[in-house]
Amino acid sequence: MNRWLFSRRADLLLFGGTALVALALVALGPRLGAGQGSDAPAWSWIGGVLLVDVAHVWSTAFVVYLDPAERRRRPALYAITPIAAYAAGVALYAHGEMTFWRALAYLAVFHFVRQQYGWVMMYRARGGERGRLGKWLDGATVYAATVYPLLVWHARLPRGFAWMRDGDFVAGLPAWTARAAAPIYLGLLAAYAARAAWQAWRREVIPWGKHVIVVTTAACWYAGIVASDSDYAFTVTNVLIHGVPYMALVYVYARAAGRERESAGGPSARLLKRGLVVFLATVWLLAYVEELVWDRAFWHEHGWLFGGAVDIGGAAGLLAPLLAVPQLTHYIVDGVLWRRRSNPRLGRLL
Repeated sequence: MNRWLFSRRADLLLFGGTALVALALVALGPRLGAGQGSDAPAWSWIGGVLLVDVAHVWSTAFVVYLDPAERRRRPALYAITPIAAYAAGVALYAHGEMTFWRALAYLAVFHFVRQQYGWVMMYRARGGERGRLGKWLDGATVYAATVYPLLVWHARLPRGFAWMRDGDFVAGLPAWTARAAAPIYLGLLAAYAARAAWQAWRREVIPWGKHVIVVTTAACWYAGIVASDSDYAFTVTNVLIHGVPYMALVYVYARAAGRERESAGGPSARLLKRGLVVFLATVWLLAYVEELVWDRAFWHEHGWLFGGAVDIGGAAGLLAPLLAVPQLTHYIVDGVLWRRRSNPRLGRLL
């Protein structure tokens, strides 16, 4: 039985290697020109946000909107999702600009937490793990590894970094909340480690891939949120382990789908026949165009890369929700695309 998602070498490189690079970048931050607070070097924004975070959102199109077989499988969902996302975004922005950003931030948080949980569940399925107690402990541990740092973040507001923009998280969480959660957090990590040691002592098959996910999630979320107060540290830890493995998943899955008759004639299959370089170039180009509009219309932070600011007048309430559509669509579609119960192709293509 193949207990790895891709292969032993690929899994260790994508999950473990990416996390080690992220943690090394945090440790080397001062030498690389990264300070505390919101002062992050431009290269970390380009590498982390533009080429990974925004790009991985667009990569979802390869397995949904550019694959005719997938579009036919759920035509209503895939057609309605972007429309509903835009309508919801317009309504939220009309209620208040911060309402829009706060909703977007918390949806992103939910998505990031659930993705780490999803990797663990995929490894459990691949390894044939069926025990209820084990599933509960695995799930509770990965939730603790992500939710506890978020509680600390909320209890220490304001911080030197934000998820989307300053003020998007609700302030006022009492400090004792995070202190009370700490024993639960440490207890679950200890219980997970004890169970793993017990399984190794009994010479059971060791689910190394699952262990790598849990350990790297705990290490990166702690280092980037609890141990640091730096936009740079948060970006390299949070974004790299989230986006890099996801793009690898999309590439492998979409390439396999493109070999099947129903998908072979679609744009995704034709593009991916040209290899990884074309895949990356496509999502990077789309990410650049999206961020160009964001920056020129709203942020005005990277004029050296995107050009000068543009006055959009009263169109912000229509443009911001439109630019958020790919992100919201990615969140919603991911909730059903990578579930074995709702996607019969998943077990076959991975």
